[in-house]
Amino acid sequence: MTLRGIIWLAILFAIAAALATVGHFDAGHVMLIYPPYRIDLSLNLFVLGVVVLFIAVYALARIVRNIWRMPQRVAAYRARARNEKAQASLRDAIANLYAGRFSRAEKAARDALAIGANEGAASLVAATAAHRMHEFTRRDEWLAKVGAPEWQDARLLAAADMRADARDADGALAALAEMQTSGGKRIHAQQVALRAQQQLKNWAEVLKLAKTLEKREALHPAAAVRLRQQAAENLLRERRHDPDALLELWQSLSAAERQSPRLADLAAELLVSLERRPQARRIVEDALAQHWDARLLRRYPDTAGADALPLIQKAESWKSDHPEDADLLFALGRLCQQQQLWGKAQSFLESALKLADDEALKVRTHRALARLFEHLGETDKAAQHFRASALAITVV
Repeated sequence: MTLRGIIWLAILFAIAAALATVGHFDAGHVMLIYPPYRIDLSLNLFVLGVVVLFIAVYALARIVRNIWRMPQRVAAYRARARNEKAQASLRDAIANLYAGRFSRAEKAARDALAIGANEGAASLVAATAAHRMHEFTRRDEWLAKVGAPEWQDARLLAAADMRADARDADGALAALAEMQTSGGKRIHAQQVALRAQQQLKNWAEVLKLAKTLEKREALHPAAAVRLRQQAAENLLRERRHDPDALLELWQSLSAAERQSPRLADLAAELLVSLERRPQARRIVEDALAQHWDARLLRRYPDTAGADALPLIQKAESWKSDHPEDADLLFALGRLCQQQQLWGKAQSFLESALKLADDEALKVRTHRALARLFEHLGETDKAAQHFRASALAITVV
């Protein structure tokens, strides 16, 4: 028995005890006169009659009141039933959406619109389901039904996300721009903007957003590095005809990006093609100081101008720390070739060939030796290395 039941039982016992006690005193009488009638009652019976009459009148009043309010109660019951059904439909719509049953999700969301309070949530669920079915016109119709002010940010961000997913980058950015007028930069909005800017190949914005999202830990570090490198590479290629703009962009990159072997190799290649070899050499040397990389060593001879001696001296200083690096020996061989130091060039290239374990390096070394012997007039040796370079290529 609950505490409330115990309290009511105690009250009933108290009332019973009081009635039993009062019932012993029956000295009073009540006389009711209504000519020509006269009624004599004991006091106890009169009190009991008054109580019974009160209860009967109260019960009658309650019955009349309930009958009077019956239409309102029926209407309230129907509204409650409709609300419960609409809420159940909304729950079904969400469950079907995430279960991949998009047609059912859209139908359940339509049923959930039976009550106005579900308009925003149900319309967004239906829009997402229609988008998954590639029904873009119907998707936009559902989005247009989201009219409540408090749902506008959700509508715009959902629209931007879905349009970016459908490769409508301009539409996604337009929705984001409309949303940003309300203030605040949400992480998910920036992620959607990043996808849209990638589709539009706005690499400056991609680079900026990738850095921002990486700082906010909203991108995996490996993905952030890949995105930053991709954006920087494309920005460098866009400036491949303007050396000053290319160098200005290079200086604007972060230290980590300038030290990236991949980016440094690309920048050096572009600067060499623009006859800016001293700047290309500096970029390669700075990157090698941080990351010892084969592609930079192979690029290094291309950065030599008319006088390759300073580069040979620099490369020989590296040789003390990397005595058996095949790529470094190959670079030294090419530099000595450019400086017409034929004996040293042959020695370095043959050493590189012995140590090379990379197919591309073997092919390049054979070709370099072939050109060297061709220049020296030793055509038989040149032919042997040309043949060896061809045989070293794996045909798939």
